[in-house]
Amino acid sequence: MDSHDDRDTADDGSGGTVRERFAEAARAERPDLALLCLLINAEADPAAGEGTVDAAQAELDRLTGLLPYEPSRDPRGWARALAALLGGEHGFHGTADDYRRLESSLLGEVLKRRRGLPILLSVVWMEVARRAGAPVYGIALPGHFLVGFGDPAGEHAVADPFAGGRLLDDQDVELLVAASTGAALPEALLRPAGPLEIVLRVLNNIRAWAAARPEHTDVQLWAVELSLLLPHHPARLRYERARLLVERGDFVGGAREMEHYADTVAAMEPSAADAIRRQARAARARLN
Repeated sequence: MDSHDDRDTADDGSGGTVRERFAEAARAERPDLALLCLLINAEADPAAGEGTVDAAQAELDRLTGLLPYEPSRDPRGWARALAALLGGEHGFHGTADDYRRLESSLLGEVLKRRRGLPILLSVVWMEVARRAGAPVYGIALPGHFLVGFGDPAGEHAVADPFAGGRLLDDQDVELLVAASTGAALPEALLRPAGPLEIVLRVLNNIRAWAAARPEHTDVQLWAVELSLLLPHHPARLRYERARLLVERGDFVGGAREMEHYADTVAAMEPSAADAIRRQARAARARLN
Protein backbone atom coordinates (compact mmCIF):
# COMPACT_ATOMS: atom_id res chain seq x y z
CA MET A 1 0.00 0.00 0.00
CA ASP A 2 1.29 3.49 -0.84
CA SER A 3 1.81 5.17 2.52
CA HIS A 4 1.56 8.62 0.99
CA ASP A 5 -1.70 8.14 -0.95
CA ASP A 6 0.09 9.90 -3.85
CA ARG A 7 0.16 13.10 -1.79
CA ASP A 8 3.93 13.46 -1.90
CA THR A 9 3.93 13.40 -5.71
CA ALA A 10 0.87 15.59 -6.30
CA ASP A 11 1.75 19.00 -7.72
CA ASP A 12 -0.01 21.84 -5.93
CA GLY A 13 -0.15 24.01 -9.03
CA SER A 14 2.87 26.16 -8.14
CA GLY A 15 5.62 23.99 -9.63
CA GLY A 16 6.27 21.87 -6.53
CA THR A 17 4.46 19.34 -4.39
CA VAL A 18 2.71 20.44 -1.22
CA ARG A 19 5.27 18.58 0.86
CA GLU A 20 8.20 20.12 -1.00
CA ARG A 21 6.78 23.58 -0.40
CA PHE A 22 6.04 22.75 3.23
CA ALA A 23 9.58 21.53 3.87
CA GLU A 24 11.04 24.61 2.15
CA ALA A 25 8.78 27.00 4.08
CA ALA A 26 9.59 25.30 7.38
CA ARG A 27 13.29 25.83 6.82
CA ALA A 28 13.04 29.47 5.78
CA GLU A 29 14.91 32.02 7.87
CA ARG A 30 11.56 33.53 8.89
CA PRO A 31 8.90 30.81 8.51
CA ASP A 32 5.57 32.08 7.16
CA LEU A 33 2.95 30.85 9.63
CA ALA A 34 -0.02 31.42 7.33
CA LEU A 35 1.62 29.65 4.40
CA LEU A 36 2.57 26.62 6.51
CA CYS A 37 -0.96 26.33 7.91
CA LEU A 38 -2.44 26.68 4.42
CA LEU A 39 -0.14 23.97 3.08
CA ILE A 40 -1.49 21.72 5.84
CA ASN A 41 -4.94 22.55 4.46
CA ALA A 42 -3.77 21.70 0.93
CA GLU A 43 -2.40 18.36 2.19
CA ALA A 44 -5.78 17.59 3.77
CA ASP A 45 -7.62 18.46 0.55
CA PRO A 46 -5.35 17.71 -2.43
CA ALA A 47 -8.15 18.39 -4.90
CA ALA A 48 -8.26 22.06 -3.88
CA GLY A 49 -4.61 22.60 -4.78
CA GLU A 50 -3.01 26.02 -4.92
CA GLY A 51 -6.43 27.69 -5.10
CA THR A 52 -6.93 27.07 -1.38
CA VAL A 53 -3.68 28.84 -0.51
CA ASP A 54 -4.29 31.82 -2.80
CA ALA A 55 -7.91 32.31 -1.74
CA ALA A 56 -7.08 32.17 1.96
CA GLN A 57 -4.16 34.58 1.64
CA ALA A 58 -6.46 36.96 -0.25
CA GLU A 59 -9.06 36.69 2.51
CA LEU A 60 -6.48 37.51 5.19
CA ASP A 61 -5.44 40.55 3.15
CA ARG A 62 -9.09 41.59 2.73
CA LEU A 63 -9.77 41.35 6.45
CA THR A 64 -6.66 43.39 7.17
CA GLY A 65 -7.90 46.09 4.84
CA LEU A 66 -11.11 46.36 6.88
CA LEU A 67 -9.25 47.17 10.09
CA PRO A 68 -9.51 50.93 10.75
CA TYR A 69 -6.13 52.64 10.53
CA GLU A 70 -4.90 53.98 13.87
CA PRO A 71 -1.12 54.24 14.19
CA SER A 72 -1.16 55.21 17.87
CA ARG A 73 -3.01 52.16 19.22
CA ASP A 74 -1.76 50.74 22.50
CA PRO A 75 -1.90 46.96 23.11
CA ARG A 76 -5.44 47.04 24.50
CA GLY A 77 -6.49 49.19 21.58
CA TRP A 78 -5.17 46.60 19.13
CA ALA A 79 -6.94 43.82 21.02
CA ARG A 80 -10.24 45.73 21.00
CA ALA A 81 -9.94 46.61 17.30
CA LEU A 82 -9.33 42.96 16.33
CA ALA A 83 -12.17 41.81 18.58
CA ALA A 84 -14.57 44.30 16.98
CA LEU A 85 -13.58 43.30 13.43
CA LEU A 86 -13.05 39.56 13.70
CA GLY A 87 -15.07 38.53 16.74
CA GLY A 88 -17.85 41.06 16.32
CA GLU A 89 -18.37 42.05 12.68
CA HIS A 90 -17.24 38.76 11.13
CA GLY A 91 -18.22 36.35 13.89
CA PHE A 92 -14.99 34.40 14.33
CA HIS A 93 -15.37 32.23 17.45
CA GLY A 94 -15.35 28.64 18.63
CA THR A 95 -17.69 26.16 20.30
CA ALA A 96 -17.31 22.73 21.88
CA ASP A 97 -18.52 21.15 18.62
CA ASP A 98 -15.51 22.53 16.76
CA TYR A 99 -13.23 20.11 18.63
CA ARG A 100 -14.97 17.24 16.81
CA ARG A 101 -14.27 18.54 13.28
CA LEU A 102 -11.10 18.22 11.23
CA GLU A 103 -12.01 21.47 9.45
CA SER A 104 -11.43 23.29 12.74
CA SER A 105 -7.69 22.66 12.32
CA LEU A 106 -7.49 23.82 8.68
CA LEU A 107 -6.86 27.53 8.18
CA GLY A 108 -8.65 27.81 4.84
CA GLU A 109 -11.77 26.17 6.29
CA VAL A 110 -11.64 28.33 9.42
CA LEU A 111 -11.58 31.43 7.24
CA LYS A 112 -14.66 30.18 5.38
CA ARG A 113 -16.64 28.93 8.39
CA ARG A 114 -15.52 31.60 10.89
CA ARG A 115 -15.20 28.74 13.35
CA GLY A 116 -12.27 26.68 14.59
CA LEU A 117 -10.02 25.57 17.41
CA PRO A 118 -8.42 28.24 19.60
CA ILE A 119 -5.05 27.89 17.87
CA LEU A 120 -6.43 28.31 14.33
CA LEU A 121 -8.62 31.25 15.33
CA SER A 122 -5.51 32.73 16.94
CA VAL A 123 -3.60 32.25 13.67
CA VAL A 124 -6.29 34.30 11.91
CA TRP A 125 -5.96 37.05 14.51
CA MET A 126 -2.18 37.00 14.41
CA GLU A 127 -1.98 37.11 10.63
CA VAL A 128 -4.48 39.96 10.27
CA ALA A 129 -2.81 41.87 13.11
CA ARG A 130 0.68 41.27 11.71
CA ARG A 131 -0.35 42.54 8.29
CA ALA A 132 -1.76 45.65 9.97
CA GLY A 133 1.51 46.31 11.81
CA ALA A 134 0.41 45.27 15.29
CA PRO A 135 2.91 43.96 17.86
CA VAL A 136 1.24 40.54 18.09
CA TYR A 137 2.31 37.12 19.30
CA GLY A 138 0.80 33.74 20.16
CA ILE A 139 0.58 32.31 23.69
CA ALA A 140 0.62 28.50 23.77
CA LEU A 141 -1.07 27.67 27.05
CA PRO A 142 -1.75 23.99 27.76
CA GLY A 143 -5.17 23.16 26.38
CA HIS A 144 -5.84 26.66 25.06
CA PHE A 145 -4.18 29.14 22.71
CA LEU A 146 -4.37 32.91 23.16
CA VAL A 147 -3.12 36.02 21.40
CA GLY A 148 -1.00 38.74 23.00
CA PHE A 149 -0.39 42.32 21.91
CA GLY A 150 2.48 44.57 22.94
CA ASP A 151 5.52 43.54 24.98
CA PRO A 152 5.16 40.22 26.83
CA ALA A 153 7.55 41.52 29.51
CA GLY A 154 5.99 44.99 29.66
CA GLU A 155 2.75 46.64 28.60
CA HIS A 156 0.59 44.03 26.91
CA ALA A 157 -2.94 42.79 26.41
CA VAL A 158 -4.19 39.22 26.04
CA ALA A 159 -7.28 38.17 24.07
CA ASP A 160 -9.11 34.88 23.58
CA PRO A 161 -10.16 34.50 19.90
CA PHE A 162 -12.12 31.34 20.75
CA ALA A 163 -14.37 33.55 22.87
CA GLY A 164 -14.69 36.14 20.10
CA GLY A 165 -11.77 38.19 21.37
CA ARG A 166 -12.60 38.56 25.05
CA LEU A 167 -9.88 40.50 26.83
CA LEU A 168 -8.25 38.55 29.65
CA ASP A 169 -6.42 39.83 32.69
CA ASP A 170 -3.65 37.94 34.48
CA GLN A 171 -6.11 36.18 36.78
CA ASP A 172 -8.19 34.97 33.81
CA VAL A 173 -5.07 33.47 32.22
CA GLU A 174 -4.08 31.80 35.49
CA LEU A 175 -7.54 30.27 35.78
CA LEU A 176 -7.32 28.87 32.24
CA VAL A 177 -4.02 27.17 33.07
CA ALA A 178 -5.32 25.88 36.40
CA ALA A 179 -8.37 24.40 34.67
CA SER A 180 -6.12 22.50 32.22
CA THR A 181 -3.26 21.45 34.49
CA GLY A 182 -4.38 22.00 38.06
CA ALA A 183 -1.16 23.92 38.62
CA ALA A 184 -0.04 27.53 38.83
CA LEU A 185 0.95 29.48 35.73
CA PRO A 186 4.69 29.14 34.96
CA GLU A 187 6.15 32.36 33.55
CA ALA A 188 7.63 30.42 30.63
CA LEU A 189 4.14 29.67 29.28
CA LEU A 190 3.59 33.36 28.54
CA ARG A 191 6.56 33.63 26.18
CA PRO A 192 5.71 34.18 22.50
CA ALA A 193 5.23 30.93 20.58
CA GLY A 194 7.31 30.66 17.40
CA PRO A 195 5.72 29.79 14.04
CA LEU A 196 7.16 26.27 13.88
CA GLU A 197 6.04 25.59 17.45
CA ILE A 198 2.54 26.66 16.43
CA VAL A 199 2.58 24.52 13.27
CA LEU A 200 3.70 21.44 15.21
CA ARG A 201 0.87 22.01 17.70
CA VAL A 202 -1.64 22.29 14.83
CA LEU A 203 -0.38 18.97 13.44
CA ASN A 204 -0.50 17.41 16.91
CA ASN A 205 -4.17 18.41 17.14
CA ILE A 206 -4.84 16.78 13.77
CA ARG A 207 -3.01 13.62 14.84
CA ALA A 208 -5.06 13.50 18.06
CA TRP A 209 -8.30 14.00 16.12
CA ALA A 210 -7.45 11.15 13.75
CA ALA A 211 -6.10 8.83 16.46
CA ALA A 212 -9.54 8.87 18.09
CA ARG A 213 -11.09 7.77 14.78
CA PRO A 214 -9.53 4.50 13.51
CA GLU A 215 -11.09 5.00 10.09
CA HIS A 216 -8.85 8.04 9.58
CA THR A 217 -5.38 6.51 9.80
CA ASP A 218 -4.67 8.24 6.48
CA VAL A 219 -5.10 11.62 8.15
CA GLN A 220 -2.95 10.59 11.11
CA LEU A 221 -0.24 9.39 8.73
CA TRP A 222 0.02 12.57 6.66
CA ALA A 223 -0.02 14.69 9.82
CA VAL A 224 2.89 12.64 11.18
CA GLU A 225 4.76 12.89 7.89
CA LEU A 226 4.36 16.68 7.73
CA SER A 227 5.57 16.90 11.33
CA LEU A 228 8.68 14.96 10.36
CA LEU A 229 9.46 17.62 7.74
CA LEU A 230 9.83 20.28 10.46
CA PRO A 231 13.44 21.04 11.47
CA HIS A 232 12.65 20.10 15.09
CA HIS A 233 10.17 17.38 16.01
CA PRO A 234 9.80 14.62 18.61
CA ALA A 235 11.90 11.62 17.59
CA ARG A 236 9.09 9.25 18.61
CA LEU A 237 7.07 10.43 15.59
CA ARG A 238 9.24 8.05 13.54
CA TYR A 239 7.89 5.15 15.57
CA GLU A 240 4.33 6.45 15.20
CA ARG A 241 4.78 6.56 11.44
CA ALA A 242 6.15 3.01 11.41
CA ARG A 243 3.20 1.75 13.43
CA LEU A 244 0.75 3.48 11.09
CA LEU A 245 2.41 1.95 8.05
CA VAL A 246 1.90 -1.50 9.55
CA GLU A 247 -1.72 -0.73 10.41
CA ARG A 248 -2.31 0.33 6.81
CA GLY A 249 -0.78 -2.85 5.38
CA ASP A 250 2.78 -1.78 4.56
CA PHE A 251 4.34 -4.47 6.75
CA VAL A 252 7.82 -4.32 5.23
CA GLY A 253 8.04 -0.53 5.24
CA GLY A 254 6.70 -0.31 8.78
CA ALA A 255 9.02 -3.02 10.06
CA ARG A 256 12.02 -1.36 8.45
CA GLU A 257 11.19 1.98 10.08
CA MET A 258 10.66 0.30 13.46
CA GLU A 259 14.11 -1.25 13.19
CA HIS A 260 15.69 2.10 12.31
CA TYR A 261 13.98 3.74 15.27
CA ALA A 262 15.04 0.90 17.59
CA ASP A 263 18.66 1.43 16.50
CA THR A 264 18.31 5.14 17.31
CA VAL A 265 17.02 4.63 20.87
CA ALA A 266 18.94 1.46 21.76
CA ALA A 267 21.74 3.22 23.63
CA MET A 268 19.39 5.15 25.89
CA GLU A 269 16.42 2.76 26.08
CA PRO A 270 17.63 -0.79 25.39
CA SER A 271 14.49 -2.50 26.69
CA ALA A 272 12.26 -0.25 24.57
CA ALA A 273 14.45 -0.95 21.53
CA ASP A 274 14.11 -4.71 22.08
CA ALA A 275 10.33 -4.40 22.30
CA ILE A 276 10.19 -2.38 19.08
CA ARG A 277 12.37 -4.94 17.27
CA ARG A 278 9.93 -7.67 18.36
CA GLN A 279 7.11 -5.59 16.88
CA ALA A 280 9.09 -5.31 13.65
CA ARG A 281 9.54 -9.09 13.47
CA ALA A 282 5.82 -9.56 14.08
CA ALA A 283 5.03 -7.13 11.27
CA ARG A 284 7.25 -9.01 8.84
CA ALA A 285 5.65 -12.29 9.91
CA ARG A 286 2.26 -10.97 8.77
CA LEU A 287 3.50 -11.31 5.18
CA ASN A 288 3.46 -15.14 5.52
